[in-house]
Amino acid sequence: MGNTSPKLVARRRRHARLRKRVSGTAEKPRLAVFKSLRHVYAQVIDDTAGHTLVAASTLDKDVASSLSGPSGTVSAAAAVGAAVGKRALEKGITEVVFDRGGYPYHGRVAALADAAREAGLRF
Repeated sequence: MGNTSPKLVARRRRHARLRKRVSGTAEKPRLAVFKSLRHVYAQVIDDTAGHTLVAASTLDKDVASSLSGPSGTVSAAAAVGAAVGKRALEKGITEVVFDRGGYPYHGRVAALADAAREAGLRF
């Protein structure tokens, strides 16, 4: 059936409300964040075409090799943000809209966003 905890239901409701306004285009794709207890994921998505243009996570070998500790930490999220920012710039993407996925903007989400900005993405 799936997880229907009140916290998950509330996050999904916040994300749905956020997605009414936030949509990625080819010129300005969406940087979507998902976090689990163990890992952090980021994707740059063109919603008009329905394609993921760039992705990075703590499961990627180059990101995981740069981590010294666990993969669910703020420093791991910063590494994912730097990786997705670098990969987006290599594809010619400089400007994105940020989709925090219904999560509060602090901790791992804020660290990922700050690292992506430092890598050169604008949002």
